[in-house]
Amino acid sequence: MEKICASTYENVTCPACGLLCDDLRIDRESAGQLKVTDKGCTKSVTFFERAYQTSSPRIAGKTVTLSEAVSKAADILRDTNQPLFAGLGTEVQGMRSVLSLADKVGATLDHMNAYTSFRNTLVVQNSGWQVTTLTEVRNRVDLLLVIGTDIVSHNPRFFERNVWNKESMFDQATSAREVIYLGGQNIDTSAGISPKGVKPTVLPCNLDRLPEVVAALRAIISGKTLIATEVACIKVSDLQSLSERLKAAKYSVVTWVSSDLNMAHSELTIQNITELVIKLNATTRSSGLPLGGSEGDYSVNQTSTWTSGYPVRSRFTRKHPEYDPHHFSAEKILENEEADALLWISEFNPEKTAPHVSIPKIVIGHANMQANDADVFIPVSTAGIDHTGTMFRVDSSVSLPLGQLRNSSLPRLAEVMSAIEAAL
Repeated sequence: MEKICASTYENVTCPACGLLCDDLRIDRESAGQLKVTDKGCTKSVTFFERAYQTSSPRIAGKTVTLSEAVSKAADILRDTNQPLFAGLGTEVQGMRSVLSLADKVGATLDHMNAYTSFRNTLVVQNSGWQVTTLTEVRNRVDLLLVIGTDIVSHNPRFFERNVWNKESMFDQATSAREVIYLGGQNIDTSAGISPKGVKPTVLPCNLDRLPEVVAALRAIISGKTLIATEVACIKVSDLQSLSERLKAAKYSVVTWVSSDLNMAHSELTIQNITELVIKLNATTRSSGLPLGGSEGDYSVNQTSTWTSGYPVRSRFTRKHPEYDPHHFSAEKILENEEADALLWISEFNPEKTAPHVSIPKIVIGHANMQANDADVFIPVSTAGIDHTGTMFRVDSSVSLPLGQLRNSSLPRLAEVMSAIEAAL
């Protein structure tokens, strides 16, 4: 990030989605209000231009000092046997402090996005995969196969920055790249139109039938002969044509967003996607690319994995890390009344509020958050706006620094977590 005058910043990193676009221009207006003036998207505008306000810690709705709120939070956690730390909307330094406190009180950890992100994690754990980076896509892709999503509702600038980019390292004519959408109905494919006006190929189907379409495509790529003439209203001849185009490509990329694959056992569909990529690599170059990412989910999982050996949906009840992606779900734990206290964290998004529970609830989050039913609410500053931080990009290969655009009187999440730990 570069400060070019007293109130204007260039090359700002935006944590609003997994792309972490690092070329934004932000102006700081009066009273700390921010304005995105260049390279913004809908998500970045929402993130940076939220009405700026401060807030005070509260106990049972009554305003208190920070030290009083920290002391009360420590009292709650001291008396628990099975605390649940959920939400976890934060960045690397925040998550490191969460892990430290979780280890001390024996907490279970689950991110608010784990339900969908584990569709990818389970595939990696079961069979592995061959995936690429955004940089490789930007410089090498000649055919992009988009499965079951429009991408742009999750990562608005993906095509601008990584497909229709004006320059590439190897003098590739990026405007000649092919884009193919497979699956989904009535999705927005306008971002797949090339700068020359060439429309993408679209092979639509109902999302709940996407598993059989992907399985059929994998079979065709593997050299199998299908007796059927169509699968989910897509002609087998069109799938055969797609197979040949993938085999002829010099560098194809097959991409998906796990949160859009809302069907039973969607991890098996993702596994079929990754396996067809492996088949393509027998004769050409191909890679997968999972997209999406929000609320710091990739950063949280990276930090948890290198610290404890496991992604979230882990727990420290027995004084060592345990991992179970099914039983350590926050939703299941709360439904089965297996937790005796909830600590909810969301520093990026005030709309990601904690669930209603009958157990003691501590909420640590964005100053704009409504947390009137919390036993303890502690507002914190936001990484990338009020203080510096670090986040991992959706391809998990690059970490980027988050800058500070204004001063805030609110503490960082890491400071609050460390204070609670010290008070125990």
